Amino acid sequence: MHIVEFTAGTLRFLDKLPHKAPATGFVWIYVERESLQDEIAQLQQAAQNLGGSVMLDLHTKDLSNRAHPSDYDYTSIYDLVIFRRLASEPEVRSEGHEHEPAFGAPGPLAAFGRIRTRAVGFVVFDRLLISVHPAGCFVASSFIERFLGDAVQSEGLSVAARSRLPTGSADLMLRMLNLMVDSYLELRKELGGQLDHWQQLILAPGSRGADWSALMAARTALHTLEDLCEEQNDAMQEWLDTQREQPAPWMSRAERDGLLARARDVVEHIQRVVHHVRRMEHGAETAVQIHFSAQGHRTNEIMRVLTALTAVFLPLNFITGFFGMNFEFLPLIHSAPAMWAMLAVMVAVALVVLAVFWRKRYLARTAH
Repeated sequence: MHIVEFTAGTLRFLDKLPHKAPATGFVWIYVERESLQDEIAQLQQAAQNLGGSVMLDLHTKDLSNRAHPSDYDYTSIYDLVIFRRLASEPEVRSEGHEHEPAFGAPGPLAAFGRIRTRAVGFVVFDRLLISVHPAGCFVASSFIERFLGDAVQSEGLSVAARSRLPTGSADLMLRMLNLMVDSYLELRKELGGQLDHWQQLILAPGSRGADWSALMAARTALHTLEDLCEEQNDAMQEWLDTQREQPAPWMSRAERDGLLARARDVVEHIQRVVHHVRRMEHGAETAVQIHFSAQGHRTNEIMRVLTALTAVFLPLNFITGFFGMNFEFLPLIHSAPAMWAMLAVMVAVALVVLAVFWRKRYLARTAH
């Protein structure tokens, strides 16, 4: 459990829970989901002392649920926001999936693979923010490291005076959500690049198409990503509507406008991800259509050549068939010069037909 107190433009890292919330700030309590059950008694006490109400049992179950979808719920005292972020590679490896790629974290990423996500829960009071993260969450650790990077020691407590510190518990939550959404925006660059590569591979001369198993996995990943983003968008829209309809009484108009602007920015980022995902889905469908169009074009080229060759041999087959009829009287069948003359006629007919077809570009090589 990490406890950070924000007040009057400064922050403090505390060793234990304070008895009351600061008058001009808030307290952030960061807990890992794996230790949530051990810390639940202290969290409920902090929620009562600092927030004014304990958390509902239903909400604590939601916070401990690793598979909970993105969602928003509220009471008269606090808001509950659950947001699914992309899993980092260390998290995937720690669960025994060493060979499965993950997205949304620093380090080399595979272009496509099974998209793994983790639920992050936020309980937002007026003067208290409780966040529940999976172990080793890069979002929470990045904020902790950022605050610790500029911290100085004063009276045994870590104190840092920083510009642009979070103005409230909701503001800090939105900053972390924005970082999570940015990981989705980084992911779509890789996915888009891979789709472009597949399209170029399909259209390349002599290409036999893309890796269809990988392309099908890409389409599945994009559908999963779209569903995740739509759940996130719904949750944030509901939270934003609640803030508009029921503003915090202690918040000034300037603070409220800044908070709503940051919330709209998060929603806009989510909508951008949805827009890009849908565009990539269209690109994947286009790649499939391009493949079948290319296959159809190759088939037409082959059939065109075979049809032309068949037309060349058609008059020759007629001549040989005519003189091969089993009649007692047939002209020219007992003459050696006639055989050579007829052979010359057949060669001439074949050359004339080939010349006509070549002039009409029936046998010409098409440009790629």
